[in-house]
Amino acid sequence: MKQNMGSFDRGARVLGALAIAVLYFTNQISGTTALILGVVTAIFLVTSTMAICPLYLPLKISTRKEAKNA
Repeated sequence: MKQNMGSFDRGARVLGALAIAVLYFTNQISGTTALILGVVTAIFLVTSTMAICPLYLPLKISTRKEAKNA
């Protein structure tokens, strides 16, 4: 698969995942909310690590800057 996430998009997802983790570990969220947000966190981390967002593919969205040919 072709990468379709730029560095800002990836960084925002990691920061969002960290924020959710902090809320969980400080007992601000629990139960079903924690479970759902935990799944979202895992998805954010996987997609930002791989730089591929499956939801962007059918919409033909890319936040990644293309390399300039010298």
